[in-house]
Amino acid sequence: MSANYKHWRYASDKDHLVWLTFDKAGESTNTFSADAVAELVAILQEITAAKPRGLIFCSGKKSGYIAGADIKDFAAAQSVEDGMAIIRRGWDMFHTVAALPFPTVAMVNGFCMGGGVELALACRYRVALDDPKTRFALPEVMLGILPAWGGIKYLPKLVGPTAALDMLLSGRSVDARKAKRIGLVDACVPLRVLENAARMTALEARPPHRPPLAQRLMNSAPLKSIVASMAKKQVARRAARAHYPAPYVILDLWARYDGDPFAPPLDDPASPAALMQGETVRNLIRIYFLQERMKALGKTSDFTAKQVHVIGAGVMGGDIAALCALRGMRVTLQDQNAERLAPAMQRAAKLFKRRLRDKARIRDAMDRLVPDTAGDGVRKADLIIEAIFENLEAKRELFAALEKNARPDAILASNTSSLRLADIGTVLARPGRLVGIHFFNPVAQMMLVEVVAGANTDPTIASQAAAFARQIDKLPLPVGDSPGFLVNRVLGSYLNQAFTMVDEGLSAETVDAAATRFGMPMGPIELADTVGLDICIAAGKSLAAAGAAAGRAVTVPKKLEQLVAAGNLGKKSGRGYYEWRAGKAVKGAPGEVSEALIERLIAPYLEEAQAAVAEGIVADADLADAGLIFGTGFAPFRGGPLNYLKNQAA
Repeated sequence: MSANYKHWRYASDKDHLVWLTFDKAGESTNTFSADAVAELVAILQEITAAKPRGLIFCSGKKSGYIAGADIKDFAAAQSVEDGMAIIRRGWDMFHTVAALPFPTVAMVNGFCMGGGVELALACRYRVALDDPKTRFALPEVMLGILPAWGGIKYLPKLVGPTAALDMLLSGRSVDARKAKRIGLVDACVPLRVLENAARMTALEARPPHRPPLAQRLMNSAPLKSIVASMAKKQVARRAARAHYPAPYVILDLWARYDGDPFAPPLDDPASPAALMQGETVRNLIRIYFLQERMKALGKTSDFTAKQVHVIGAGVMGGDIAALCALRGMRVTLQDQNAERLAPAMQRAAKLFKRRLRDKARIRDAMDRLVPDTAGDGVRKADLIIEAIFENLEAKRELFAALEKNARPDAILASNTSSLRLADIGTVLARPGRLVGIHFFNPVAQMMLVEVVAGANTDPTIASQAAAFARQIDKLPLPVGDSPGFLVNRVLGSYLNQAFTMVDEGLSAETVDAAATRFGMPMGPIELADTVGLDICIAAGKSLAAAGAAAGRAVTVPKKLEQLVAAGNLGKKSGRGYYEWRAGKAVKGAPGEVSEALIERLIAPYLEEAQAAVAEGIVADADLADAGLIFGTGFAPFRGGPLNYLKNQAA
């Protein structure tokens, strides 16, 4: 080629096919930064002049294909004009790809996100590696923006509006096999034939994929507005336009302007410019960077757990074990007898079936999860996680026995949610090897893991625990050894306020409506019913005892006590504050929800978050915001409780 390029490599084979490899310099992941885009534009001009038989886009990264646009560029945009210029850059580039006069193939070898999917859509064909790590997603909506480089225009035409809008409006990913089923990729093949499949796809140049007739009709002008209207009603059940405008803009742009971000005037609600003028984008991008910071906390150690031993096959322990097996570790799960282990193994089988969708992979995952009533796995484990009931003496007795039988270099971890590590570790000869790894329920879905360092915890052990959290694709949050740590301490104060308001005569529906009006994904009463009122009262009493020791009187709400005493524990028993039918709470109409009511409900949450930072339970306000967003679902569009308070004061 006539120029040396920093981010792209060029090769031509005997069939006169061009293999163009994206290998972002100095980065472990490919992203479309301004300079990478500029280079690609120049390269495409040279390739077009060479008149090859076809062009195959590859990735030079072992980690995957392309993560999308460089979010730093969006974060640095100072005006609507800056944002629209970024959109113009990608829009023009991918239209150049789509107009190339020879076959183009995206050879996807792993995760393919955002702009990576849009590059694949601009190609005539797509070939994907048949592997669990291959995922396709357009996650822009989760950042409050939209896939304006061609995703809204081309995806519905390729796979039909039903599958396309599901991806566009949710940000959810699809694996390689589902991508093949819906028509997003033309071939899904194993690694050994991936390159040859891409080569043959380019050489054969068959007619491009078209969706079924019904889906093509839904793409027609007369039906688009009807489809968009129905989709908006579904979106409204999950997110208000005032809080999360992006999905509504996506629907308007697709239905009215065929996905062209420059067709609507800047003041039209369908224009991407409408998103750039609100706080939601800024706050959701802030959360993205907080998430990246938490991921980095798991990179300070190269520890890798190959074998994990989990003690306690209840819902938490069993699901922790299943998740570790899902992520490729050999896991031994210990409890007193086979009857206690059986439900955990059944839940694991359902998780594997849901996530892996392949008989061989499901079988392999089940083989990695070994029932262990004798506790033989203790001697071989790199990491031992205790997940028994919350009783200090029981945990002390267990860890004293574990220390004698475990390898000297094995990490001893507790999943305790309310007890202090300093109290548990008094029985250990080497208390420095004890760390807290606190998961949240449901384990497979909740991204946050609190990594608890006690006064005696070795910092190296804490770093290894954070690395383990990343190994299972969780977000580690280092927290201090204090009752409730961060999340349960703040959540406990919030739930107690909600219970108190119900005791005072407000309906559960009204209290929950106040929370969702503020932006919480679920009201506190419904959340408590979902978690289990027995768990709430046990955690509440523990936190109340800690509060009393610190001079803060906390009483257990009366109705909560009455419900638990009567065996009405919430969703799992069919009745709590609500009656539950078919897994859903039966609710009446809420009463009037005023701003004063919302403020009263949220105030203890905000105050406790501030106190946790002031006491050093977390390192700073940003990490507190991250932990409470990913641990409690605090209204993401507000950027976290402390960010919300700062903006309110400004």
